[in-house]
Amino acid sequence: MKIREIMTRDVQTVRPDESIRRAAQLMDQLNVGILPVCDGRDLIGVVTDRDITVRAISAGKQPDRCKVSEVMTANPRYCYEDDPVGSVTELMAGQQVRRVPVVDRNDRLTGIVSLGDLATDAKNDRAVQDALERISSPSQPDRT
Repeated sequence: MKIREIMTRDVQTVRPDESIRRAAQLMDQLNVGILPVCDGRDLIGVVTDRDITVRAISAGKQPDRCKVSEVMTANPRYCYEDDPVGSVTELMAGQQVRRVPVVDRNDRLTGIVSLGDLATDAKNDRAVQDALERISSPSQPDRT
């Protein structure tokens, strides 16, 4: 099975010059924790609710003045829409990420795949179930 068969299509995006307030409002409206950051249809980054909290709010930045480009993760991990589900699951497990943007072979954003998408598909696939457990395991706090 290919990722295109289980991914979420028509994903809302933000531009790098938009405010983090706008990004947070979109996340709230859509009930999501990540937004792809695009220049046109080209994926240039992702911004998460955690990015906004840790890199902006806790640093005292003003939500209306701080741009998405200041807090986003540039050059994020992504997968291709024709990648097998198993290989994307392994990518997510290896990186311990819960969501991955999906692009076509021209590197244009076509969707996003989440842990929930994989879990729905994993009912009969033990390898995918094992990888999901690794992705979902608690991370250790950085105490250094």
